[in-house]
Amino acid sequence: MTDEDREGFAAFLLRLRGKGTVPKALIAAIEATPRRGFLAPQFSNVAWSERMLPIECGEAIEGADIQAAILAAMGLEPGMRIMEIGTGSGYTAAVMSRLAGRIITVERYKTLAEQARQRFDALGISNVIVRHADGSNGLHNEGPFDRIVVWAAFESIPRFLLEQLSSGGLVIAPVGPAEGEQLVAKLTKVGSRFEREDIGVVRLQPLIPGTASVI
Repeated sequence: MTDEDREGFAAFLLRLRGKGTVPKALIAAIEATPRRGFLAPQFSNVAWSERMLPIECGEAIEGADIQAAILAAMGLEPGMRIMEIGTGSGYTAAVMSRLAGRIITVERYKTLAEQARQRFDALGISNVIVRHADGSNGLHNEGPFDRIVVWAAFESIPRFLLEQLSSGGLVIAPVGPAEGEQLVAKLTKVGSRFEREDIGVVRLQPLIPGTASVI
């Protein structure tokens, strides 16, 4: 890390500790993942801020704080199989690669999928598989997964993901209207139903079905 990175990372840690306990393994994984390498150079000085930052294809990377909160709520452990819907820059998949067994990350934009692959290759990350595909219904043929995380909002609870989870697995996804705030729902599979716990408030784009036709 550069001195600027260290200052930003230290401020980020102080904010996290003020909000509650964050697992040491997650902090180590975040520290080991070069966040500024997943951002355009002009945003390097705010890499560790709480703000969403623009990336290619009109998309954005979530603020460092909400990403950390969601990853902490996932309770990642070695050997777990993860599905991520919304690869974006690839940053969260890179962090998860240090904590879990195998990550399949799905992105509707070909440009973002290719850029993420290149970043993973450059970092020597071999346990993340990038799919340029429609993730709006998950990946029926790839499960079951121990954890599913979605970085776009559903209008209602995505119950269809239940069948793609292993027993005791969980989904974390924003649920709410396309315009306005959404609740980040932690949905734990118990038998044939979900138990819901809300862990935060966000404003994310709605999940868009299909793949981008050009970019």
